[in-house]
Amino acid sequence: MSDSVTSVEKTKGIEPAVLESPRSIESPKGLENDKTPIDSALEKKLLRKLDFRVIPILWFLFLVSFFDRSNIGNAKIAGMTQSLHMKGNDYNVAVTVFTVAYVVFGVPANLLVKKFGPRILAIFMFCWGLLVLGQGLTKTTSGLIACRFLMGMFEAGFVPGCAYLIGCYYKRNEFLRRYAVFFSANMAAGAFNGLFSTLLQKLNGRGGLRAWQWIFVMEAIITMCVSLIAFFLIVPFPEDAKFLTPDEKALLLRRVEEDGGNVRHDKIDLKRVLAMATDWKIWICVLGYMAAEETASSLVAFQPTILKDLGWTATSAQWHTIPVYATAFVITLSSAWLSDYLNHRYLFTVFGSILIIIGWAIELAHKSSPGVLYMGMFFVSCGAFINMSTLVVWLCTNVGKGVKRTVAMGILTGFGNCGAFVSGNVFITEQSPKYPVGFGVGLAFGVVGLIATTIYVGFLMKENRDRDRLQGSSERVYNRDELEQMQDLGESHPDFRFQL
Repeated sequence: MSDSVTSVEKTKGIEPAVLESPRSIESPKGLENDKTPIDSALEKKLLRKLDFRVIPILWFLFLVSFFDRSNIGNAKIAGMTQSLHMKGNDYNVAVTVFTVAYVVFGVPANLLVKKFGPRILAIFMFCWGLLVLGQGLTKTTSGLIACRFLMGMFEAGFVPGCAYLIGCYYKRNEFLRRYAVFFSANMAAGAFNGLFSTLLQKLNGRGGLRAWQWIFVMEAIITMCVSLIAFFLIVPFPEDAKFLTPDEKALLLRRVEEDGGNVRHDKIDLKRVLAMATDWKIWICVLGYMAAEETASSLVAFQPTILKDLGWTATSAQWHTIPVYATAFVITLSSAWLSDYLNHRYLFTVFGSILIIIGWAIELAHKSSPGVLYMGMFFVSCGAFINMSTLVVWLCTNVGKGVKRTVAMGILTGFGNCGAFVSGNVFITEQSPKYPVGFGVGLAFGVVGLIATTIYVGFLMKENRDRDRLQGSSERVYNRDELEQMQDLGESHPDFRFQL
């Protein structure tokens, strides 16, 4: 029988991926040609098993990660700046160096996850746990700054690594609702982080440690203990999934293969990584993600302060943040479920951006009405978390799989976090409680996010139309070797269609 197949002409200018080895994440031998219908009952059983094994441990790790990332703000309130004799912009530097490291090391850290497997996430976590402990025991400002930078370096690969791992197990129209569940740990942590730190401050003076030190020390102990357990619970990549039966694994790999955009274990080298990093899709999504991150970071850092400035006590302000995050949790998960059901992303990012714009507009317009201002926070929180979770998955599913997806996730979550730079500098203390600059910048970023996703979907629609036209008008015959190279094109394969 001839080894040739019929396909469309290779897209002009596309360079095939460099093949590293015959090892593949393709389906087992013979399964790639299996055209028998998938048993829906077996598929549902597999999905239930994956949902139980893949998501919960990552959710809990993200919860702990968020506590570690944001505890410096609680330590400041508990007296850290006075104990370390911090002056001028010392605190801002300590906050900023974390984000700098997060941006710089996002891609390299995620490539390590790709190369060495998901268990390295637990190793990252143990290392940053040690650095959280270092923050609690340091006696100098320079020691604190050094620990924060190194902590950002180890945390940089966590969220993109988790996104990449989840995406390896699910089809494109199943991915968002699972990632949204994982991402909801962010909202849970935002709701209870302040209250948890308040409880830890009651240890003030115990063991010769001050309240702010106990915040770091206790959260460091929790982080390191959790990381040791997680090392054995984090699932491997699908091709190494020993928790599945042979039949379940075969079904999983077939689903992954049929979902499209698949590549084999393509080689990691600097030239290819730099070429992948120039993809316009990544950077337009970075802009949209940055816009949502600016809003989310504003909430985390300043929502309790804003509520306190409006007349609530510190404890009451912390309690009032819980309904905001709880509402965002429900709306984000509902949006994710509906988006997966409809297999559509763009209109949900429009919805999120409109919520952000409305929310910040309320904050700007009603400067002396605590109840109305509180309502505005519900809008901005829902919009920010909808867009952050949706954009990660939307980009992830539109860059194929393999190294390209790894690079894209590292850039998106790394550079997207530059929104935190903005939020940390626009809420000016002297403008409390009206914060016209902070609210105005948030509103502007909501508009930027809306424009970015609109440009993104416009180009995707054009590319899909071009591929439809080429596929309908031009065909040629490829031999088997050429077809194998075509498989390694990922989303550049002419049969691939971008998710809108």
